[in-house]
Amino acid sequence: MIRKGLRPGFKFGPETPLVGEGLRETLPFGRSWPAIIIVAVMDAAFVLPAIYTFKQVLSAWSGYDSLFDLVGALFLSAWLLGWSIAPLIMTTILVMMLFGREVLKAGPGLVEVFIGLPVFGVTTCYDVGKMRNLRFETPAKKSGKSWRGPHLAFDYGANTVAVGSGISEVTVTTLRDQLANVTGTKFRHGAQTPDEASGDWDDSAETASVRAATSSETLRTETPRTLQSPTTLALIIANLVPLAGSAFLGWKLSDVMVLYWAESAIIGFFNVCKIIVIGRWAALLAVPFFIGHFGGFMAVHFLFIYTLFVEPAQAGNAGGGDLAEVALLFSALWPALLALFVSHAFSFLYNFLGRREYLGRTVNDQMSEPYGRIIFMHLVLIFGGGLAMLLGNPAPVILMVIVLKIVFDVKAHLKQHSGGERMAKPAA
Repeated sequence: MIRKGLRPGFKFGPETPLVGEGLRETLPFGRSWPAIIIVAVMDAAFVLPAIYTFKQVLSAWSGYDSLFDLVGALFLSAWLLGWSIAPLIMTTILVMMLFGREVLKAGPGLVEVFIGLPVFGVTTCYDVGKMRNLRFETPAKKSGKSWRGPHLAFDYGANTVAVGSGISEVTVTTLRDQLANVTGTKFRHGAQTPDEASGDWDDSAETASVRAATSSETLRTETPRTLQSPTTLALIIANLVPLAGSAFLGWKLSDVMVLYWAESAIIGFFNVCKIIVIGRWAALLAVPFFIGHFGGFMAVHFLFIYTLFVEPAQAGNAGGGDLAEVALLFSALWPALLALFVSHAFSFLYNFLGRREYLGRTVNDQMSEPYGRIIFMHLVLIFGGGLAMLLGNPAPVILMVIVLKIVFDVKAHLKQHSGGERMAKPAA
């Protein structure tokens, strides 16, 4: 549901004590036992598979001596990490329903409502001068607030706020008088002003910072990335390192495949950084979920590349899949790995942070962004690898693969950092 008009402030963390004189009232918190039972059953349905998989993960990590064992352990760990988000959310909801509380606090010019446990919760902050129609309210039986029963209510902008559960009209009258005394404000009656009713909660401090960055956003959209842009040149230079490795260090097609797999891991790392910047508190759930499904994808993908390209290159070697040999693969590629990491780090700092590309993006957008680039890039690599095996002379194909990869990378980079595409998205 999109809320409109005046937006309150939000703080996450433990309940903070009052500073100076004021009102602090712990209100009854409604608990629906049928709902608690339903949530507990759903929580168990998620927790039990997580416990079983956790035992498998412990067993997998307790002893592995080959690449195939390691990939199995990584895949199970990634699956567990992604799956654990659901029982974590369900358990949090269950604990809140069982032990949560609601606290009303007020001081000069400010009213706060804390919902959560003493150690952690959400505090909603309201400007007293913009609160209206403080009243006693009894919700309809089938409404979304029916679990509260009779409660304190007030209007804030275009929205109605409910506080407390199962409290009497006399209690509401007492609270209203106490709030007026400690805040030094007489509460308004009537409808909201046009300013208080406009926009999608766009009167917050967060959106004010977005508005303040409008000039930077405009500058960014007027100067899209080109082939002469610093980050584009850095990307091209980083992609030329594998070409030098193939020409002067004797890198094989299998080395190039492993290198580009590692670049996908680098892209995933910086995507986690972007999710944290965009999501802030939401990143606590989004990041483990992304690492879970992206990590599982990467583990299986590396096993595919190793089996298809690396093992044939080690034909007759009984050590195929040995972890020491896998480590040697990566250690020999460190110059190219370093160049690619620096290139992506520079793009993250220069474009995503410096040019404020995080404005207008959502966590969902960012979680799906790496896949299109990675999947298409690796389809090109696999096609080139198959062609090299058919021709029997990999050198020209390695050159073709690297060139195609550079062309695709540059196109994807320019499209991703296109100012026009960003302008098409709303700023808030």
